[in-house]
Amino acid sequence: MHQAAITPKSRRFPDTGLGWIAIVRLGLVQAALGAIVVLTTSTLNRVMIVELGLAAVIPGLLVGLHYGVQITRPLWGHKSDTGRSRTRWILGGLALLAIAGTGAAATTLLFEQSFLAGILAAILAYILIGIGIGASGTSLLALIAMKTAVEKRGPAATITWMLMITGIIVTSIVVGAQLDPYSHERLIAVTAATGLVAFVVGICGVAGIEARPTVGQSDNESEGQPAASSFRDSLEDVLKDGEARLFTLFIFLSMLAFATQDLILEPYAGLLFGMTPGETTALSGTQHAGVLLGMIVVGVSGAIFGKRHPHLPSHFITWGCFGSALALAALGLSTQSAPIWPLELNIFLLGATNGAFAVAAIGTMMILAGKGRTANYGMRMGVWGAAQAIAFGLGGVLGTVALDLGRWLTTSDALAFAAVFTIEAGLFLVAALVATRIGSQAIQRSSRIPNAAIMPGE
Repeated sequence: MHQAAITPKSRRFPDTGLGWIAIVRLGLVQAALGAIVVLTTSTLNRVMIVELGLAAVIPGLLVGLHYGVQITRPLWGHKSDTGRSRTRWILGGLALLAIAGTGAAATTLLFEQSFLAGILAAILAYILIGIGIGASGTSLLALIAMKTAVEKRGPAATITWMLMITGIIVTSIVVGAQLDPYSHERLIAVTAATGLVAFVVGICGVAGIEARPTVGQSDNESEGQPAASSFRDSLEDVLKDGEARLFTLFIFLSMLAFATQDLILEPYAGLLFGMTPGETTALSGTQHAGVLLGMIVVGVSGAIFGKRHPHLPSHFITWGCFGSALALAALGLSTQSAPIWPLELNIFLLGATNGAFAVAAIGTMMILAGKGRTANYGMRMGVWGAAQAIAFGLGGVLGTVALDLGRWLTTSDALAFAAVFTIEAGLFLVAALVATRIGSQAIQRSSRIPNAAIMPGE
């Protein structure tokens, strides 16, 4: 029977959900997705600029294109809601991503022969990359939400995203070692091999998971939800839900602030602190170490204190955003104190607060996914995923545009960076304000649901 069908209470399974091994298996699928994506957004980006001598705007627009295509995430989420298998969409999207990633690498040969042929092929490849990420990633998060018990949602989010970051790090190290001496043919072969390994990991990760019982987590779901209906009705169900709308706004604002600072931190360190490319790369590693710490704190807190102190984890999103705003405000002040400012510590704290709010948001997303009038986990994940993708695409562009505009208006690097960091801090403060409203509604709901506290960071 389809997973969204109504199940009589007398026949429902205990709400034990997936075990930790099964959660790790699904996390490895997310790691496989990240392993392929990093090659197209990082390695291929460098090859186009350095080895092919293309203008930096070209790979920048291609990466932006793959984010823009992910506005289709609600469509793929709805198809996984109404189809017979989410596993099919996870593996199908992963396969498409692997093939499209290899195709993107193959465009390096086309660019050598004809710029027009290369750019047309690259546009097609990045469109397919966006579709593959949307179809696979949306369905994967929906499956995790359906099959994981409420008290494990926070730790599950932490495990999933930590494995994704680990997959990116491992892929970068292994691929970096295999690409020397560089050639376009070697890049294509390495990308194809990475895609094949990732697909095998995906098969092993999802095998048998969907056949396990779905966990009920809310009052309306405990009585059984009707199957998701048409795309329009399912989308209206999300848009008419005030809490879902608030969460969509929060995702957009917080991820816009997050993405806007992503592309300017290393240039900032180079221009005002005189750091070399190697030193700014190490600074990026410092930030990711902070991200991992923030994620671990949220995950461990949810696992230990989740049931006894539901009000405590619910504040992780709010305080994570507020802390990110403070860290960015401090960076704004550092423009007047460079190069004596403790930049590494500041960046580490920014990473830790970013990691805390991000993984708490994913945990909240998994909880809110099952609160629809119909069983439309995929649609809800798709709407929030689309908001995140749009924010990432806009953030990367707006951050660099705002910086260039500030440098032109003020003729001062310090003032330009300070202005951008201040704007980002303001966005995080607004996101924190929105998050407090989401948290209060979640706690009010939890008081009506015995033994199933609704916690945004859990």
